Amino acid sequence: MGMKKWLIVIPAIIALSAIGYGFYHLANKPEVQLNSNIVIKDVVVDRSYYRPGEEVSITVDLGNLSGEKTEVAVVLSVKYLMNEVHQEKRKVDVGAGPEKVSFSYLPPQETPAGYGVEISVLNGRGNILAEDSTAFDVLENWTQNPRYGFLTDFYPERQDAAATMALMNHYHINGLQFYDWMYRHEQFLTTEDPYLDLWSPKPKSIKTVNGLISAAHQYGMAAMPYTAIYGSSRDYALLHPEMVLYTRDGKMYEFGGDKMMIMDPRPGTPWTKHLMAEFKDILDQTDFDGIHIDQYGDPKFGFDQNGNRYELAPAVVDFVNATKALTNQYAADDAVVFNLVNNWPVEDIAISDEDFVYIEVWEPNTWFANLHQIIVRAQALSGGKPVVLACYIDPTFEQTAIINEAVIFASGGGHIEMGENDGMLAEAYFPAYKVISPALSATLQNYYDFSVRYQNVTGPGTVDATKEYQGKVKIAGVSTSTSQMKDTVWPLVRESKDSTAVNLVNFLGITQIEWNKEVPNKPTAMRDFQMTVDVGQKRVADVWFASPDAPAVHQQLKYSVDSGLLTVEVPALDYWSMIVIDWK
Repeated sequence: MGMKKWLIVIPAIIALSAIGYGFYHLANKPEVQLNSNIVIKDVVVDRSYYRPGEEVSITVDLGNLSGEKTEVAVVLSVKYLMNEVHQEKRKVDVGAGPEKVSFSYLPPQETPAGYGVEISVLNGRGNILAEDSTAFDVLENWTQNPRYGFLTDFYPERQDAAATMALMNHYHINGLQFYDWMYRHEQFLTTEDPYLDLWSPKPKSIKTVNGLISAAHQYGMAAMPYTAIYGSSRDYALLHPEMVLYTRDGKMYEFGGDKMMIMDPRPGTPWTKHLMAEFKDILDQTDFDGIHIDQYGDPKFGFDQNGNRYELAPAVVDFVNATKALTNQYAADDAVVFNLVNNWPVEDIAISDEDFVYIEVWEPNTWFANLHQIIVRAQALSGGKPVVLACYIDPTFEQTAIINEAVIFASGGGHIEMGENDGMLAEAYFPAYKVISPALSATLQNYYDFSVRYQNVTGPGTVDATKEYQGKVKIAGVSTSTSQMKDTVWPLVRESKDSTAVNLVNFLGITQIEWNKEVPNKPTAMRDFQMTVDVGQKRVADVWFASPDAPAVHQQLKYSVDSGLLTVEVPALDYWSMIVIDWK
């Protein structure tokens, strides 16, 4: 939680208390003294994720609004799901100047595993003066739970690489797509420095690119170079007609007006041999961590110089597999990612050697429901690979952005959206990103914290069970049908080894149900309601609650089971609440 966050959250906590949201405070916790002058400006972990055996460093940045020196106790609690696995306490004097308190923790080596970090500042009487939280996870590799971000600015004078990575680390971004970093689509590296590409008037520098790669690595973030499977400058294509993809009438396939041409990516073609050599140069001459491969959605078939027709889907799969074989020669965990534009060809690519499934969503897949359907289908087709969506939203549509996040994360998916300068991808051309508001930044940081912390019950390693529970999850007076898109509560259900997570996504009062258009109002919130779940013969061990809309809250719930019907007392639903059923 950064400085933007605490400036928003402190008055929000006071307001919530004033209107009676008492459920946000857990039983048996010390009294919260809301008028304290002590503030937590920031709580950060030092890496985007941790490999087994790596120590976690946690820094708490404190402030005192009164300016008078005050002795406090800073308490660190590390939790795995509902269980506390580590606690430390430090006494510190907080005065007018900044005060940083550091903790370290060596987590278990099991992967993937998400953890919550909770910080409480106590006075001498044990009252809570300030609270904050963050999260971290332990992964074999970033692609086990990819949180993909982006970079677009590679100008020679750039000096803010460290600050850029520190900001993105607040969202736990662990992989970065370096968008249009190269000299040309057919020649990525050049001896010129600075250099100009075909699209932007701004000069670029390989020194800047290398500096950003190095800064990303300081936080454990993978650096992925953008490439295109069949993109070439027009000049290069005209010099190499044997490499070009042709239309039915024998014309060269054009893209982007007179600047770009589309080439023939089938195995063994001169173009494919050329591009693989270019990929090898990237891996030989830079510290990039794999290859990100783009396509343009069309064409899906083409013709060679002799007029022979062929499908591109098989060629794309062979190209991806060949690229993965190349990266394996450098490092076993170098990643290969291919952009499935509007989910094409997901049936083929999902079972390829790519590391996770990356899908750029377009019409006609415009409903919020489509996001869930696309994610779970790709998970099933790929045998459980993580899925990342690229679905572009104007961040001034703040309600839309939050609901999108709830649907995607509750479906076990990821979302490439955050990057440069607290910017969100507003369209497919990444440099046209828009900077988000401090309020949206605070909310999204909570959502990323939540998705990291609770990944073991609702993340990419879990399995969708929404269809199995359709009609089994009910709320009195409220529709819980996932086939009804408006004025409903969606139960998106994920199953793990010993638990079932019922994710309630709130569409009550929502009449605009397209993910790329403005939702003008918040969902109608619910408080203190009953939910029933038909659990059949399963034996319930415990039921608990958590929500990114109240990030410090996770609590056991009152429940009863009668003739296979579980009844749960749910404290709240704003946008997204998760009710986890642990099984005996």
